[in-house]
Amino acid sequence: MPKGEVIGLGRSGIAAAKLLNKQGWQVTLVDSATAEEVASRSNGDRLQASQQQLVQAGVTVKLDSQVTLEGNNIPDLIVVSPGVPWDIKSLIAAREKAIATIGEIELAWRYLNSIPWIGITGTNGKTTTTALIASIFQAGGSNAPACGNIGNAACELAIQSLDNDTNDFDWIIAELSSYQIESSAELAPQIGILTTLTPDHLNRHKTLENYYQIKASLLHRCSQKIINGDDRFLQKRGLELGRDVIWTSVRGKDSFDDDRSVEVYVQDGWIVAFGELIAPVSLFKMPGEHNLQNLLVAVAAAKLAGIDQGAIVDAITSFPGVEHRLEYVCTHQGIKFINDSKATNYDAAEVGLNSVVAPLVLIAGGQSKAGDDTAWIDSIQTKAAAVLLIGEAAPFFAQRLSDRNYHDYQIVETMENAVSLSIAIAIEKKAQVVLLSPACASFDRYLSFEARGKHFRELCLAMGNIKED
Repeated sequence: MPKGEVIGLGRSGIAAAKLLNKQGWQVTLVDSATAEEVASRSNGDRLQASQQQLVQAGVTVKLDSQVTLEGNNIPDLIVVSPGVPWDIKSLIAAREKAIATIGEIELAWRYLNSIPWIGITGTNGKTTTTALIASIFQAGGSNAPACGNIGNAACELAIQSLDNDTNDFDWIIAELSSYQIESSAELAPQIGILTTLTPDHLNRHKTLENYYQIKASLLHRCSQKIINGDDRFLQKRGLELGRDVIWTSVRGKDSFDDDRSVEVYVQDGWIVAFGELIAPVSLFKMPGEHNLQNLLVAVAAAKLAGIDQGAIVDAITSFPGVEHRLEYVCTHQGIKFINDSKATNYDAAEVGLNSVVAPLVLIAGGQSKAGDDTAWIDSIQTKAAAVLLIGEAAPFFAQRLSDRNYHDYQIVETMENAVSLSIAIAIEKKAQVVLLSPACASFDRYLSFEARGKHFRELCLAMGNIKED
């Protein structure tokens, strides 16, 4: 019986362990967290229940543990959850010993590679684009679930396929982070999409070049490639991905200075794809040019896949957006509260600022990331009447704002303090919006950006006198 070791007691790791177990592997799942730490997580009850199910199915679960490569229990395969660094010593050692080491996405690919995939990657815009593509395909009658960083774990779809004894999915729509791509060397979607490329996760990837090459490696393996031509970095580096790239641009057909053609673009207020008028831009309700860029790459993918124009129009007209990305929460005393917790870097937070009406009160902070904050602070100076700083990064952000001669900030430490103070400050400053757009990871106080956004939403809704849409 082959031996498999799965790292990470999260949704992806649990799904990978179940899949291997179903296929007759002797499976061990390890996680560095203690039982107490697992129980304290926001989804602790679900994780504990899943742990019990795994044990009952014959999976060994080891908490407060690491991968071991000694003795007689050396695994034949190691499956890594997305949050586990690819360069930790045990994984380097495993690869040096020629132990097959892959990510959860790659494991799912082994069982689902007869189905066409769409792989969506990039720094920002992945989640919205993935959700929008899934909506369009489903409106067109395709069985096209989303997975990866959104929706299902990919191995959950593999299990469904095995349980049904048929590959009944028409498409797999996968949001893929750099972490997932670097551990999935064989993954080769039919269509690959690159949304944006700005510095992110440099604590893990070290340089922007390394980060880009990981993203680009996925596109190189895709049969068809779609790139957002409005991204400044990708305008230049995307040329390396071949002459067959399909470019999109909100700036029109002739947005490039060279001989590249733009196949999907906006002209006279209409979306045009491969020479065909698709729909008026006004039908799409999500604010911001960045969301229009996401829409264009989604339409490009739909047309390549043969989705009917009527389904495309229906889907983009009704698409509500995604949680935690410029998500309207409520209105209190005439002030809108907007949850942009998914803005975990400077570029995403800058987009958030520029997408809502000014003046606004900004809540920012968390676990800081490497990156260039210049444009973000420029937007703060233009749009923010006040900034409330929370979390580990608050003192650093305060210094950065002060250095740029912006002084309308307070270090308030916690989300509770920020929300409770925001109303009075917004009234005083005549602000129309309170925006949570942290420009930071969440891991100083929260398990995920979703948990952070959920907490913000709960605090806002608890204020009373709420007018909800």
